[in-house]
Amino acid sequence: MFYRLTKEQQQQMIEEIQQFFLQEKDEDLSEFAAERVLDFFKESLAPHFYNAAIQETQSMLKEQFASIEDEVLTLERPIRR
Repeated sequence: MFYRLTKEQQQQMIEEIQQFFLQEKDEDLSEFAAERVLDFFKESLAPHFYNAAIQETQSMLKEQFASIEDEVLTLERPIRR
């Protein structure tokens, strides 16, 4: 994975995974097991969300650049011949 989490972020996520398993499945997950779940999400699922965000950003930028291009074109001055 190319994105690095801080130790604090990773620890918070591990705790949230443990809490989720405890609340939803009544399963007391060890820190090691929760870290493995986090690794699975980072390696297998996160790239899908990352790519979707990239595509959304690309679409948004295209719209903004088109708007800017239209604004710039309004600044053109007629040339007399």
